[in-house]
Amino acid sequence: MRRRDFITLVSGVAAGLPFAARGQQAEQMRRLGVLMAVAESDAHARNGIRILQDRLLKLGWKEGNNIRIDYRWGNGNPDRIQELAKELVELHPDVLIGHTTPSAKGLLKQTHTIPIVFLTVTDPKGQGLVSSLSHPGGNITGFSDFEVSLGTKWLEILKQIVPGVRRVTAMFNPETAPYYGLYLQSIDAGTSLLGIESIPIQVLRFWG
Repeated sequence: MRRRDFITLVSGVAAGLPFAARGQQAEQMRRLGVLMAVAESDAHARNGIRILQDRLLKLGWKEGNNIRIDYRWGNGNPDRIQELAKELVELHPDVLIGHTTPSAKGLLKQTHTIPIVFLTVTDPKGQGLVSSLSHPGGNITGFSDFEVSLGTKWLEILKQIVPGVRRVTAMFNPETAPYYGLYLQSIDAGTSLLGIESIPIQVLRFWG
C-alpha cells in the first residue's frame, strides 16, 4: 500500500465530501466509511491509514471535530467483507472508501447513491466497477494499482533472474482476487514467447 496511493486517494475523498462542511461550516460533522479488505494488524494497511488521517487533517478535516471516520476490516474474508459493506452503508456516510476489488464491489452492491472511492483495484472497467476509465459514471471512482500486462513482464524478469527456468506456478484465490483471469491471460501470452510452461493453481481459504 504505497504512500503515493493514499495521497491520491485522499484527494478524491476530500473532493467527494460536501463542500459545505468546509470553511464557514467546519463545525458540521461529516462521516467517512473505510472498508479495508485486509486484517487490522496488517502493517502496510495501518501505515496507509495514518497517511490518510494526516492528509485529511492537512486539508482541514479533523477527526472528532468536523469528520468521523468509521473503519471496518475484512480480514481477507469475502463473506465478512460483504457484511461490513452493508454495515457501513447503513451508517449513511458522506463518502465511502473501498480497498481492493471485493470491498469496492461490496460497497457498490449496497449503494448507488453514496460516493465511493476505490483503492488497489485491478482493471476497474473489466471488473464492472466503472463504465470507462475516462468517464467512470455512477457513484464510484478511484484508481487501479497494476496493468494486467505485468503478467508477461513478471515472466521476463524471472527469466532474467533464472535463465534456465522452464516451468512456473501462478497461485491465486479466486474469491479475493476475482481479476485473476486477466493476469493469467497475460502470463499465458508470455509463456509462449519465452518457452515457459505456466501451471495455474487455485488456493482457497476456509473460515470457520
